[in-house]
Amino acid sequence: MNFELTEERQMMQDSLRRFLRDRYTTEERNRIVASEAGYSPQIWADLADLGIIGALFTEEQGGFGGDGFDIACVFEELGRAGVVEPLLETGILAGGLLADLGHDQLLEAVVAGQTQLAFAHSEPTSRYDLSHVETTANTSGETITLSGRKAVVQNAEAADHFVISAREGGTIRDENGISLFLLSKDSPGLTLMGYPLMGGGRAAEIVMDQVKIPATARLSPPGEAYPIIERRHAMAIVAASAEALGAMETAVALTIAYLGQRTQFGRPIGTFQVLQHRVADLLIELEQVRSITILAAGHLNDQREIRERYVSAAKNLVGRVGRLVAEECIQMHGGIAMTEEYALAHFAKRIVLADHRLGDTDHHLERFIALTAS
Repeated sequence: MNFELTEERQMMQDSLRRFLRDRYTTEERNRIVASEAGYSPQIWADLADLGIIGALFTEEQGGFGGDGFDIACVFEELGRAGVVEPLLETGILAGGLLADLGHDQLLEAVVAGQTQLAFAHSEPTSRYDLSHVETTANTSGETITLSGRKAVVQNAEAADHFVISAREGGTIRDENGISLFLLSKDSPGLTLMGYPLMGGGRAAEIVMDQVKIPATARLSPPGEAYPIIERRHAMAIVAASAEALGAMETAVALTIAYLGQRTQFGRPIGTFQVLQHRVADLLIELEQVRSITILAAGHLNDQREIRERYVSAAKNLVGRVGRLVAEECIQMHGGIAMTEEYALAHFAKRIVLADHRLGDTDHHLERFIALTAS
């Protein structure tokens, strides 16, 4: 397998890195995180103009990428800069589901940066179980009535439309019986309760009280959405893994720079062998994360069992290494690492909290074992 970026991906990576280096300073990031929207509309528009959103979709879907390596390339740079804009929510999850299901009426506006989306799937008691859906969809003639609650829906407040999962058959944890629907944000009976996230951005609890939509709003064949959701979830894990890798690279780079500047006993503390060994261990762990992320990205188009084994292995390793990197970088910095004005504080939070999205280390270890045994 050739691990080198193609010329097109290298150009995209270089352009994105230059843009974020100039525009996404620590001060700007803190301002965006503290804003009411939780993201910058101007940065979002600029990312669209650079073609970054388009890189998440195939040519047939109106983009020019969409491969696992395109996704990993984009999200590693986003993680490296600590970007909080909702590309994973709009591009990989909700937008990706629309693209996979052939509903491209919104995709042109999404790629152009004119429309925001959110995927409302997790529920208060579902934890990381993708098939746990209690929200119901009842059909009467040409009308579908949605009732239920969705939890921690990232980008919900900024979204113009939601892709929402609901059950049309089966029991609460059945894989069969789940359908997907497109829901406008201003639908009667829909209530949002928003809040900021610790790692940046915003989310909301969504309550649907007898929300009525036309039957044409059903995106998937009735009850057959689970395999599509699972595949998009796998792509989101690759994106999140690459993003965490980029954040870890920045955290370690900040630590190395600090060790070369901070003096003790008349010389930089980076000259102390014990600290050099700790940094060397982190660099080795980063290469492990890079390798497993590449492997997961390269197997996204494989059959389901192989794909899911690789993404669970990646998520488990990224979570374990991320916790180590965050802890070590903070310890080698000391108190300054916990101040909001210093970039490492943001990156450390992002790295640690990344483990709790899309399934944590324990969940994916158990899942990997189950997939290997089956």
